[in-house]
Amino acid sequence: MARRHAQRARIGAAATGVDTAEVAVPSGVALGIALDWAPEAEQLGARERVEEYASNPFSGPITVPRRVAIGATGIEVHPLALGGSTFGWTVGAEEAADVLDRFAGTGGDLIDTADSYAAGRSESIIGRWMASRGTRNRMRIMTKVGRHPDHRGLSPESINGAVDDSLARLGTDRIDLLFFHGEDPDVPLEESLGAVDALITSGKVRAIGASDFSPERLIEARVLAANGLPRFEALTARYNLMERRRFEGAPELVAHAQALPVLPYFALANGFLGGAVRRRADIRRDARGERQARHLSRRGTRVLAALDQIAFAHGVQPATIALAWLLARPTVRRAGGEREPARAGRRARGRGIRAAGAIGDRRARPRLRVTRGAAGQWSERARGRGA
Repeated sequence: MARRHAQRARIGAAATGVDTAEVAVPSGVALGIALDWAPEAEQLGARERVEEYASNPFSGPITVPRRVAIGATGIEVHPLALGGSTFGWTVGAEEAADVLDRFAGTGGDLIDTADSYAAGRSESIIGRWMASRGTRNRMRIMTKVGRHPDHRGLSPESINGAVDDSLARLGTDRIDLLFFHGEDPDVPLEESLGAVDALITSGKVRAIGASDFSPERLIEARVLAANGLPRFEALTARYNLMERRRFEGAPELVAHAQALPVLPYFALANGFLGGAVRRRADIRRDARGERQARHLSRRGTRVLAALDQIAFAHGVQPATIALAWLLARPTVRRAGGEREPARAGRRARGRGIRAAGAIGDRRARPRLRVTRGAAGQWSERARGRGA
C-alpha cells in the first residue's frame, strides 16, 4: 500500500490518564481531572505522527495511529491488537472473518491467538482469512504453545511439534511472536528456551514471549538470556479495569525492571467493559456470558458508571475509555485480547480519542495518589491540576 506521513492535530484522550483503582473515588471527580488536563493532552497529540494508508477509491484513505514497537523484536504494530480466543468457539468462521475485516479496515495488524484456542480452530480460521485476503505480509501473528492436547508442556519435542502444526494451520512460514502459554514445572526452562533458539535460527519464529509467567520465572529467564539463550521480549497478562490485583504488584514491578512490554489480554473483561451487560437479564446463555456475569457486582457497576461519565464527556463508547486507560499504563505496549477492539479502535479513530502516543506519556496524565484505607478500600486523590 502507498503510505505517507502527515502531522495532524488530534484531541488527546486525557481521560485515559485517570486511574480509577477500585473506582471508590466518585466518578465526577475523575471526570473533572480528565477535563482539566484535556488541553495539554491535545498539545501533545498535535505533535504526534499519524499514518495514512490508501485503500480504494470508494472509501478513500484510512488514518491510523503511529506504530508501537514491541520491545526489541523489531516489530512495530497498531496499538490495538485483536484476540482470536473466541474464533471457532463462540464465534464462527464467517463472523470471525467479518471481525477480522473490520479490524484490518481500521489499520489493525496484530492478531493474538494460541494453538489451544478451540483446539487449533482459531489458528485455522485466521490462516484461511489471511490467505483469502492476501494479508499475511501486512499482519503480525502472535500465537502460544504449551496447552494443545497433542503437544502439552514445554519440552523441546512439544514445542517443535506445536510450532510446525501452528504454521500449517496459519498457512505461513513464520510466527512473528511465539509465547510460552504458561509455565511447565516439569521441564527446565533452559531446555525450552534452547528449543526456541533453534526455531529462531531456522526462521520459523522471530521472537519469544511469556504468557502468565510468575515474577520468579521471569527473573530466571533473564539470567538464562544473559548466558546466551533467547530473551523474552514481551509478557502477556490478564489485565483490565476489573482484574488488576493479580498483575499490579510483583509481576508489574519485574516487567518494569526488565523493560518488558506488557500485552494485556481480556482487555475488556470478556466484553463486560463494553457496557452492554448491566443486569442479569442482559447476560447471554453461553460460556462467554458466564464469564461476563462474574463482573456483574457492586464494584462492576461502579466501574461502568465511571466509564459512562468519562465516555459521555468525550462522545465515545465506554470500551474506548477502558482500552485507552490500559494503554496509558507505563508497562503496556498494546491492548486487546478480545474481538471488541476492532469496534473500539474504530470508535477511537473516528471520534478523535487517542489510544496511543500522548496517553502513554507521563506528562499527559494527572498525578494520582493511591491509598488504601483501614477498611481495605482504595481511594484516590489528585495532586496539582484538577484537585
